[in-house]
Amino acid sequence: MKSGLFSSEPLSPAARKAIIAGFVGFAVDFFDIYLPALVLAPVMTYFEPANLSPAATTTVYYFTIVATLLGRPCGAVIFGHWADKIGRRRTTMVSIVGFGTFTLLIALLPGYASIGLWSLTLLILIRFIGGIFMGGEYTSNNTLALEMVPKERRGFVGGLVQGAFPLGFLMTTVVTTIMLTITTKEQYFAWGWRIPFVIGFLISFAFLLYYVTVPESPIWQSAEKHTAPLKAVLSGRHLRTLGQIFLMMTGFWLVGQPSTLLPSLMIRQFHVPSALTSNTFLFASIGLFFAFVGYGLLSQMIGRRPAIVIASCVVLVLGPALYYSLVANAVSGGSPMVTATLAGIFHVVAISPWGVVTVYICERFPTYVRASGYGIGYSLAVVLPSFSGIYLLWLAHFMPYLYTPIVLLGLAGILMVIGALLGPETRDVELHLPDLGIAGASAATTMAVPRSA
Repeated sequence: MKSGLFSSEPLSPAARKAIIAGFVGFAVDFFDIYLPALVLAPVMTYFEPANLSPAATTTVYYFTIVATLLGRPCGAVIFGHWADKIGRRRTTMVSIVGFGTFTLLIALLPGYASIGLWSLTLLILIRFIGGIFMGGEYTSNNTLALEMVPKERRGFVGGLVQGAFPLGFLMTTVVTTIMLTITTKEQYFAWGWRIPFVIGFLISFAFLLYYVTVPESPIWQSAEKHTAPLKAVLSGRHLRTLGQIFLMMTGFWLVGQPSTLLPSLMIRQFHVPSALTSNTFLFASIGLFFAFVGYGLLSQMIGRRPAIVIASCVVLVLGPALYYSLVANAVSGGSPMVTATLAGIFHVVAISPWGVVTVYICERFPTYVRASGYGIGYSLAVVLPSFSGIYLLWLAHFMPYLYTPIVLLGLAGILMVIGALLGPETRDVELHLPDLGIAGASAATTMAVPRSA
């Protein structure tokens, strides 16, 4: 069976639209996800009580981001079910409306001085509900995109779609840098931070207008439908598949936690200027895009599982070394530019293995539960890593707080390797088969799929 880097057949206009939608949708999704990471980092005191310790402030900031991450698996469960039952396209459009609206609500929030702790409570609650809709967007949209391309291009398209993450982060850093540049510190604190959230809403609305032109997945349209996709994916062999993916993805989500903390640490504890911090992640995002596509192409050449194992070993070896070096330089009074450079390199090394994730998980499930399986498999594992802020505070009893993420990085690399080795190779599966079974299996050997009622 041929499995080169590219198919010789040109993509149809419908496939190109779906790929663009998958890429842009993920970019918009991550733009909204990471708005608090950079936009709110300089102004978290607007929502907080005065005189919090640096560790408590960092933890509050962390949970503002975590609220979105916890909402995403809820959205994957809800919207994955409906994407398998009523279609990828309609489900995606509902989710776009939802996360765009809740992004706008952030811009309207009053601060602690006006309503006390309700300010922080509402911020976290809105981020959680917005996360539900964000989880629905990529669950249905990414599945549609990968179902529209030939298998010889799935590795590249999977890496490309995942590459929208750094584009979203890049958009956030650009907007943050501009607002920090054109406003004074007082102006940014008063109203400047609100503008990026308004922009996030406008971008979501523009994406919705484009998505109206995207067709439904022919693979989904022609497939048998299950009466209860969520129940099906949570039972039998699909549940075993989710278990393997959960183990692997726990490692993937863990490895991203130190990168999530870095902007706040750099600004608040390493005293790296806000503008330099934003620029660091701006340039790192550019490098990360090419790293995602590179890992996607690598998985098309050597297979998904070997690519994940190689990427995991890189994380396991280089991740802790880079993180230790950047912290050591900062606490010893080293150059902020050196700290920022090491942080950018660390960010690329730690996050780039995600370039294989989307395509791998989609290839693990048949059509009638693919959106549910992909959404839950991708998102559910974020729950335990989302409480990394608590784990780090506990680890601080045994080692300096700033070095505690090194433990997470080591554990993450191990889980990624073990999880990948427990799963099969998926590069050559046929997504249109009623039941994927073993890669390359013929339709004649597949199991029957329950018809819809």
